[in-house]
Amino acid sequence: MNKQLETPNLPWLHELASCSSTNTWAIAHAAELGHGDVVFTRHQTAGRGQHGRVWYAPAGVLTASFVLDRVSVAQLPGLSLAAGLAVIHAVEALAPDLQAALRLKWTNDVLIEERKLAGILCEAASSSRSSHTRVVVGVGLNRCADFSELDATIARRAISLHQVAPVPEERVLFQHLRHHLMQTIEVSAHSGLADLLPELHERDALRDRWVTLELAGTHVSGQALGVDAIGRLRLRLSDGQVRAFSSGRVVNWSRQQESPTANC
Repeated sequence: MNKQLETPNLPWLHELASCSSTNTWAIAHAAELGHGDVVFTRHQTAGRGQHGRVWYAPAGVLTASFVLDRVSVAQLPGLSLAAGLAVIHAVEALAPDLQAALRLKWTNDVLIEERKLAGILCEAASSSRSSHTRVVVGVGLNRCADFSELDATIARRAISLHQVAPVPEERVLFQHLRHHLMQTIEVSAHSGLADLLPELHERDALRDRWVTLELAGTHVSGQALGVDAIGRLRLRLSDGQVRAFSSGRVVNWSRQQESPTANC
C-alpha cells in the first residue's frame, strides 16, 4: 500500500506519493473511504481512460478520484456526463473568464477551444444488489501540464488550464470539484439526466456535427442530435434513421459531412 501523506484541515483528502491509478487504489481501499472522500496523487504511473485506453498524466495533470455513495442504478448510464458538467462548473467558478467556454464531448471529455482539458472515468466500486451503489469518479484535469514530452498528435489535442486562465491552488480546486460533483449527483438522483438536459445540450461539443463512432469493431457515421435522458448519443444516419448509442468511441467529428478532420 502506498503511504498516505498528511492533508491538514481537509480530512476527506487522501494524498498518495504515487500510485498506478487513483481509481484502482480507491476501489481496492473502499472499506477505508467514505462518501465524499478524495484520493489524489501527483505521480500516477498507469492511468486509465475509457475503453481501456491509457490516460497520459505528465507533471501538472491533476489526477484524483472522488468517492460517491448511494448512486442509484438509474444514474449510472449518464454519470460521466453529469460529472463532466460538475467539472465545468468547478472550473468556471474559479476562472470566471471561461464562463460558457467549456464544452462536453460525449461521453467523458471536457474541452476548451476543441482541445481536451479533462477526462472522466466512472467506475462502480461495489457489487451490491440493492438499488444504489458506490461509484468512484476519476478526474484527470490538465491544471498546469507540460505536453512537450508527449507524442505531437496527442499534445496538440490537449490544453492546460494555465494556458487560458489563472491557475487555482490545488486544494481549492479539489474543494470546488468535490462540491460540484456531490451537488450534481444529488440533483440527478431524482430525475437522472432529465433536469440536466438543457445544459447538456447547450454544452454539447458534438451537437449538429458529423460524427463517426467506433463500435464493436465497426464504424457508424451520422449527424449528432445530442444526448437523451439516459445519456445515449443520438445520431441521424445517412438514410434518415435516428439511432441512440449507449457506448462507443468518437473517432471523428466535423462541422461538415465531407471532411471529418477533428479526432478525439
